[in-house]
Amino acid sequence: MGVFTLFMFFGTLKAARMLQFVFLSLTVLFALLAIGHLADNEGIVKIAGWVGLVCGASAIYLAMGEVLNEQFGRTVLPIGEKH
Repeated sequence: MGVFTLFMFFGTLKAARMLQFVFLSLTVLFALLAIGHLADNEGIVKIAGWVGLVCGASAIYLAMGEVLNEQFGRTVLPIGEKH
């Protein structure tokens, strides 16, 4: 799953910065989870949990920004849109 997410991250390089951050943090999350479980290292898995929370919060922010900016026709929540 991590390799697919990495490829999707490369696909977002011409998209909004927030979308890039979501996919980059998701890629890091999957990598940390894999490393943590392969190494049987609970500390790395806990760090992955925190990265997951950041990823989830940023995805919620991105979703709110996309909807609000579209509905109001202006930037309500900045998401780093490309012009």
